[in-house]
Amino acid sequence: MIATIARKIFGTKNDREVKKYKRRVQEINALESTLINLSDDELKAKFEAIKQEVRNGEKTTDEVLNEVFAITREASRRVLNMRHFDVQLIGGMVLNDGRIAEMKTGEGKTLVATLAVVLNAIKKDGVHVVTVNDYLAKRDAEQMGKLYEFLGLSTGVILGGVYDDELRKAAYECDITYGTNSEFGFDYLRDNMKFNINDKVQRAHSFVIVDEVDSILIDEARTPLIISGPTNKTLEGYIKADEVAKNLKRGEPADPTVPNSKPSGDFVVDEKNRSIIMTEEGINKAEKLFGVENLYSLENAILSHHLNQALKAHNLFEKDVHYIVRDGEVMIVDEFTGRISEGRRFSEGLHQALEAKEGVKIQEESQTLADTTYQNYFRMYGKLAGMTGTAQTEATEFSQIYNLEVISIPTNLPVARVDENDLIYKTEREKFKAVVAEIKAANQKGQPVLVGTASIEKSELLHELLKKERIAHSVLNAKNHEKEAQIISQAGVKGAVTIATNMAGRGVDIKIDDEIKKLGGLYVIGTERHESRRIDNQLRGRSGRQGDPGKSRFYLSLEDNLLRIFGSERIKVIMDRLGIAEDESIESRMVTRAVEGAQKKVESLHFEARKHLLEYDDVANEQRKTIYKYRNELLDPNTDMNARVRANQQEYAAQLLEKAGIIAGGLKDEFDLENLANIIKSEIGEDIEADKFKGLEYDELLNALSDELIKNYEQKLSLISPDDKSRIEKVLYLQVLDGAWREHLYQMDILKTGIGLRGYNQKDPLTEYKKESYNLFLELASRLKTESSKMLHLLQLRPQDESASQVLEEMSEKSESEATSFSASDENGEFKKAIHHSVPSNAANSAKKPARNAPCPCGSGKKYKDCHGKSGPKKGIFA
Repeated sequence: MIATIARKIFGTKNDREVKKYKRRVQEINALESTLINLSDDELKAKFEAIKQEVRNGEKTTDEVLNEVFAITREASRRVLNMRHFDVQLIGGMVLNDGRIAEMKTGEGKTLVATLAVVLNAIKKDGVHVVTVNDYLAKRDAEQMGKLYEFLGLSTGVILGGVYDDELRKAAYECDITYGTNSEFGFDYLRDNMKFNINDKVQRAHSFVIVDEVDSILIDEARTPLIISGPTNKTLEGYIKADEVAKNLKRGEPADPTVPNSKPSGDFVVDEKNRSIIMTEEGINKAEKLFGVENLYSLENAILSHHLNQALKAHNLFEKDVHYIVRDGEVMIVDEFTGRISEGRRFSEGLHQALEAKEGVKIQEESQTLADTTYQNYFRMYGKLAGMTGTAQTEATEFSQIYNLEVISIPTNLPVARVDENDLIYKTEREKFKAVVAEIKAANQKGQPVLVGTASIEKSELLHELLKKERIAHSVLNAKNHEKEAQIISQAGVKGAVTIATNMAGRGVDIKIDDEIKKLGGLYVIGTERHESRRIDNQLRGRSGRQGDPGKSRFYLSLEDNLLRIFGSERIKVIMDRLGIAEDESIESRMVTRAVEGAQKKVESLHFEARKHLLEYDDVANEQRKTIYKYRNELLDPNTDMNARVRANQQEYAAQLLEKAGIIAGGLKDEFDLENLANIIKSEIGEDIEADKFKGLEYDELLNALSDELIKNYEQKLSLISPDDKSRIEKVLYLQVLDGAWREHLYQMDILKTGIGLRGYNQKDPLTEYKKESYNLFLELASRLKTESSKMLHLLQLRPQDESASQVLEEMSEKSESEATSFSASDENGEFKKAIHHSVPSNAANSAKKPARNAPCPCGSGKKYKDCHGKSGPKKGIFA
């Protein structure tokens, strides 16, 4: 009560923040009159002077904000013929402060971003602008690039499918770089697989603006980025599991109201938690079909896993809803946007189970080579900001996970759209009948209609119904998303009817003319409530841009997934009491609130899934940062490899003594030195005279052995220059590091898969995961040092003149080949969705340099090293 009164008197915190920004807007507006009278050259010179002041450290970006915003607005008016509104200036300041600017659809967020982009680009670190797809990245870079070019700033764009490191590096070197979230993330992972510091494409992670921030940092955050390679596992198990799954009967869960009630059938589907529960009868039947005694014994663990995924594929994943089949391939449909997730694959054998279900070629499983999450990638930036039309419903998550505050910015003009209450029908058939009738009525008077559906399947059902009524319409879904911009841009013309699957932020305005305004504006019809309120709000927000009239309404049925799983009973009781007949609907604010309550339940489940994923990745992230820091030290030209090699040789010597049974505190007369010599001979092929070490105490023996190993090693590499020696050591260390890190990630994957079972033993799985992963990491650190030392001793140089060159070349080529021939993927919390952003073989080859002695790709007939691979003068043996 007191809080409500206080809000009425003082306003909300959001109101107070907006008021502060408005005061600064007046200061920016006061500068406009002087800038208008400047010539283009004078305006550019003024901006250049400010830029130099900031770069020289004479002023901070906050001190020049007013002038930079005013100059950017004036430049935009001249170059783009668009002058920033006052509310857009507020949006720019919110972004600059590292916050989320929530602005309604049509308020010009793309233009808003230019203010914060220009202000932060005057520093030298570069600004990244993240969009949801390549089309928007390319469009925004081209359109806004004209403004940036006028101000003397360079613009680059990162596009998927273009794996030329030189082009990518050039794009990142620009003052402003546009691209998608996955491309930025995968470039970060790829950079940490490079063998030359100059081959890295990214530079600083200073400031990033994320467009459609809720889609990327919330929805996409359930899918970690994973670079993976083949596991070489057999694929027959998937086919057998699919056959068994088809022979098992789906049952109903036990009735909680009936004592001693048992589930029926061979398995039960838990739709809320998206899991499969086998019954005792089902387990017995599956064991007979597989021909095994115990399906859940250790040796049959893979069979039970395959069966579980096969049952999920058949009972939880629907064709044309969760995936489509195109050209003999199973392709994921993004549940939030309705788009095809190109090259992505579900993980943990689920994608293979779907391929077996659909009878298409089963592709090999993969294992993790490098991974991160969007949360931990974007939290690397010094300053993170975002913008969207719908963020307040997820404000808690933005605050807890990213330390981002959401500021709702008022619209430039009041919203005139009318949002009607939901209409709820008993059956889906009745609902779609009503939807078609409503579309027909609007279409007859010429009012454009945008219809939102929750799946491709429902889009095509509505498509057939409208065809029967002979209503001309366009369909936008995952099967033809490449035409989406063109289709959406025409959705506001007279008589247009557009069906869109999950109408998320498409990045294209739907503009209407005066005639359409008189007809009531764009009419948005939702055929189903989405699990997330944000997606519904995004659909609604397509109508009523910039003060335009409009209307929206959702049509629901008790058979809709959301209501069926999460809340139909209460609504059904209300409808029965009111005596709702066939083809009649119920319209009530109370029912609409009940639907929103069901949505909140699902949003809470998804938040927990993302939080759970992040808790586990935070453990791995600390290890990842340590490994990548170590890797960067190896790549650094100034790293003293000699000191590192000597320190590791000491540890390797200690390990050799331990293997020989020689321990600190032992009697020197009992040291088995002959055994030590034999172990050294078998491990690294070097002959050590045991007599040299007779009579030495443990510490003396350790130092003497270490010195002997170093002496032998230095003698072997004495023929090459110190620079060549250091380079060979670095490449070899990197090879050992990458191999050990891949093995560690594989062990971490196995640990994560089974750690949940610790809960049955009254132990917290996360705590157990932290302890076990820490022990694994300690083993990794020890293995890195000893394996690196061991490999140095095994290294053999040939006596030819170019021996060091050839060794280094072969090592680097092998390593680079392994680093480029990967697929990249993500893994989704709820569905365990690993999204394989596979690099095609031709793309991998184009990213990799030819071998120095291979024919040059230009077709000159010369060797690559004598043609386009020729570099400047080299020292020592490389001369």
